[in-house]
Amino acid sequence: MEPRKSFIVILILQVFFTFNSPVKSAPANSNLFREYIGAEFNNIRFTDVPINPNCKFHFILSFAIDYDTSSSPSPTNGKFNIFWDSDNLSPSQVSSIKSQNSNVKVALSLGGDSVAGGSAYFSPSSTDSWVSNAVSSLTRIINNYNLDGIDIDYEHFDADPETFADCIGQLISTLKSNGVIQFASIAPFDDDQVQSHYLALWKKYSHLIDYVNFQFYAYDKSTTVDQFMDYFTTQSSNYHGGKVLVSFISDGSGGLSPENGFFTACNRLKSRKELHGIFVWSADDSMSKGFSYEKKSQALLAIFH
Repeated sequence: MEPRKSFIVILILQVFFTFNSPVKSAPANSNLFREYIGAEFNNIRFTDVPINPNCKFHFILSFAIDYDTSSSPSPTNGKFNIFWDSDNLSPSQVSSIKSQNSNVKVALSLGGDSVAGGSAYFSPSSTDSWVSNAVSSLTRIINNYNLDGIDIDYEHFDADPETFADCIGQLISTLKSNGVIQFASIAPFDDDQVQSHYLALWKKYSHLIDYVNFQFYAYDKSTTVDQFMDYFTTQSSNYHGGKVLVSFISDGSGGLSPENGFFTACNRLKSRKELHGIFVWSADDSMSKGFSYEKKSQALLAIFH
């Protein structure tokens, strides 16, 4: 083939593959609102929480933990048990809130910070055995409660980042391929050990992770709006291509609070088309405050309906 013709063929092929390669579209503004519920056993029910019909609304039950239920909990290698207020947040109540609100989905969160006065550790015996046990025990719970997704909120680790990545990645992959869950999220925060584990997971399995519930409230409570925007930019870079949700904590103990500029930051992100959703820790604490900031958050998000 003549050099000029060869060059033209190569150019045509480059153009073809450029326009026909799958490209992950950048996240945009979303009307997604998510709220953790059930960890504090204060008799809260789904029906206590205001639900704006123009938002996508996810309740996240907190927590399912792979620990035994004896007086001295210890890791049980992927055999999950329920540690949320299942008396007030039962399977029948999940079905009821979903039937009454077509925009509501319910997920469960795995791990959490503590259990029975001690830290809740991710401590698998092996990747294969942990994944097998986790798929089995979680499938049973998810099907019993008619749940829609899972959230990963491990905060303490007795395993290296690669083992965590493979265990969690294979768990999400299997639950999705089996049709057990529709979506999965992760809930990291800015701590070196925590980030090393979640970034290893993201590097290998980001295509399976639908939302990043980044715990911006783990930053200092003196956080300013400008600092918050910088934190968001940093974490959006860390979890590149992901839907990084902004967040606040109901008790005001950390991060940028609604009283001090959280909604100012949300509006800035909205103008940049980077407000991918809002989540709150937690409904249990918000109940005594009348859920005023949940209402305001959902009103802001509902404009994207």
